[in-house]
Amino acid sequence: MEATLNTAMTKPSLASRLMTNAVVRIILGMVLTFAAVPLTMIIAAKLVDKPYRIVWPQLLAAALVWFGYRFYVRRIEKRQPTELATAGMARELGSGLLLGAGLVALIFAVLAALGVYRVGGVNAPGIAILFPLAELVLVGMAEEMMFRGVVFGVTERSLGAKSAIIISALVFSLAHLPNDGTSVLAIAVIAAYGVLQAALYMRTRRLWVCIGTHVAWNYCVSQVFSSTVSGHAATDGLLRGKLVGNTMLTGGVFGVEGSLITLLLIAAAAAFCLRRAFASRA
Repeated sequence: MEATLNTAMTKPSLASRLMTNAVVRIILGMVLTFAAVPLTMIIAAKLVDKPYRIVWPQLLAAALVWFGYRFYVRRIEKRQPTELATAGMARELGSGLLLGAGLVALIFAVLAALGVYRVGGVNAPGIAILFPLAELVLVGMAEEMMFRGVVFGVTERSLGAKSAIIISALVFSLAHLPNDGTSVLAIAVIAAYGVLQAALYMRTRRLWVCIGTHVAWNYCVSQVFSSTVSGHAATDGLLRGKLVGNTMLTGGVFGVEGSLITLLLIAAAAAFCLRRAFASRA
């Protein structure tokens, strides 16, 4: 009788049992991390006229995303968010920015050599070219914290690294399905990029390199090479360039992220980084 009573008294609560479920933790983590983004944009739109909603709403949302993710890690994961520690942050961000910019430059160089990317001139740089950085920092932080920090992190702890790589890359790629011009090739490129980012995270156990790579990728594609990013319309960047020719190479409406060249180069980079990541674990 006493043993039965003790067992009943120590039975975990429903909330505790739910928190041990990987799917529940992933959903909760993504909500807590991302919820600030639409809320901030809606409130800013209601309170401030459009001409005055430049840069600061995106930066505010990025700060709230950072706090939301830290809250999730501390309260739900019950650990310290060492992947966002500020020690070494500048160096890691810089490395990620260089890697992302280098990959984009390599891809456009190959496309130019194939006659697919053509440059018609250079636009005079101005302060306005920096404005998109605020939104791209927000996107980079939110997506890396959700897909690498939450999805990869929870899955790795539940199923192991290999399953986490596959699942996080798949979820990341499927999240881009609603974008304009999505194709099988585009989803494959996004998945390969997700594998690359997972490998970088495994190698460093930090999110700053991944965030830097993500920001540099989006910024260079749109603001340096004036190309479409994941189906979002191209803008006038530093180079007056355009993609022409076979959609297998140009990526079509989706942009360079739907190009076969991009898939081959990103897959090669992902394979190299994965090999190093697993070698460091041996």
